[in-house]
This record gives sequence, structure tokens and C-alpha cells, in this order.
Amino acid sequence: MKSKPIKTARSKPVKRAPRDEMKALAALRDDEIDTRDITEIVDWSGAKRGLFYRPIKQQLTLRIDSDVVAWFKHKARDGRGYQTGINRALREYVAGRERKRA
Repeated sequence: MKSKPIKTARSKPVKRAPRDEMKALAALRDDEIDTRDITEIVDWSGAKRGLFYRPIKQQLTLRIDSDVVAWFKHKARDGRGYQTGINRALREYVAGRERKRA
């Protein structure tokens, strides 16, 4: 089965005045930039996960014992994301094996 291309988000072009401001800001040294009036972002609820990096996934059919699948589904929230949990466990296993080889 062919994989579908990943959709990527594109930024809108920056207008001239903000672009000039950014160039002037980029020319300043870090200690010359006054950041006192910038509030710290503490609410990350609107953040988009995986926007910039998404690993290439391969769809396949895999037979896994039903009790193992049930365990991952039980550990996942509302049974959602259990495949991500399985992928994470497999990745940790592979990384552990690589460390032992090294």
C-alpha cells in the first residue's frame, strides 16, 4: 500500500514593517534586547504536537497476542493511543538492544 504524503503547515509571508523590525532585532546582541515586557508562556494548551517533526510511519499488519493488546489498551487513556504505546515499547526495546551491542 502506498503511503500518503504528509501535510505540512506553511507560514504566511511576513509583511515589510515587521520584517524590518525582525532584521533590526536580529542585528542586536542578546544582552541588548529588552525582554521585560514579554510575558512568559505558561499555558501550552494551544500547542501543536509534532508540527515540525514527524517520523515516517509504515502501515503493516501485525499479529499480537490478545492479552498484550488488552494490556496496552488498558494502560492508554480511554483505549486511545495504545498503538503509540506499543510503538514506544518497541522503540525502547530496540534502543536497549543497541546499547548492549555498543
